[in-house]
Amino acid sequence: MTTMTARRPSPISGVNTFAETPVMTIYPSIACTGLGRALGKLYECMPMKVCGVKLSHWLFPLPTAPGALKAYLWIKLFGQRYTITNRSVQVWKSLGNRLEAKVDLAEIDDIAIAQDSGQVFYRAADLQLLDSAGDVLLQLRGVPNPDVFRNTILEARDARRQTDASRAIIEARQ
Repeated sequence: MTTMTARRPSPISGVNTFAETPVMTIYPSIACTGLGRALGKLYECMPMKVCGVKLSHWLFPLPTAPGALKAYLWIKLFGQRYTITNRSVQVWKSLGNRLEAKVDLAEIDDIAIAQDSGQVFYRAADLQLLDSAGDVLLQLRGVPNPDVFRNTILEARDARRQTDASRAIIEARQ
């Protein structure tokens, strides 16, 4: 005989308020490393353009490609990945299932973008997750397209707050 455990349905139709669900996962660019930032500064050092492309983009990327490739592979094997869920922002080892850091969305008040000059070439920046006092809760280094990731975190935070408020109202009725 099989018995099924009855799980209370979600008070909001179509919304799973009980489980942590991944929203987005990204891997940092090589701009999160010292070597990556140094190469980024080198690639941006000559602003003069030839055929619409910076001279330093013509001269330096190809000769330095082996070092950049090694940094890229190192990050993929031994680096981190950043995951946004419906409840938190998490930092995981890039390979495996080891959680290194976690910040609940409810704790995040704002997110600052700090771009080093060596990250401009990669279109990356560091994100600083701030609490209501302005203290840094967590720093995510070398995030590619930081505006998109920042907005996704803020939207997930706002959705979490709205869901919690709606659930509280619904449960108060019962």
